[in-house]
Amino acid sequence: MAMAFLAAKRSKDPSYQVGACVVNKEKKIVGIGYNGMPNGCHDDDFPWAKNTESPLDSKFLYVCHAEMNAILNKNSADVKDCTIYVGLFPCNECAKIIIQSGIAEVVYMSDKNAHKDMYIASKRMFDATGIKYWQYKPKHNQIVINFDVNWDVISPSK
Repeated sequence: MAMAFLAAKRSKDPSYQVGACVVNKEKKIVGIGYNGMPNGCHDDDFPWAKNTESPLDSKFLYVCHAEMNAILNKNSADVKDCTIYVGLFPCNECAKIIIQSGIAEVVYMSDKNAHKDMYIASKRMFDATGIKYWQYKPKHNQIVINFDVNWDVISPSK
């Protein structure tokens, strides 16, 4: 889950920075993704707004979700029987991609949108296809990455 949260930091989305990490049965990472614009669509040239007068000025028609990117950015032949870790429970569109890709398990951190139809639909599809999903409960509130490392102690010179 920490890798999903780290990947999310790359997102330029001002309202939802979501990341996803796909791991195989050996717990090796096979895909990482975050919500962002498609390849070739520069982040500064496309909208990030949510509530706009025209749908064409909203991010919703353009953004690729973290789950999609993690699956498409895989470094293996497929993601069959893998687990996807994601910060936010997948929407219905991502649920379809997860199902079609062969992922067997979804581990999510937040289900804050559980009352919305698209997330209810996701659960229906996961239940119908036998995909296991469960909420991750962290043992720690934070992970600190300290870049102030004393390299002489780690790798003393000879």
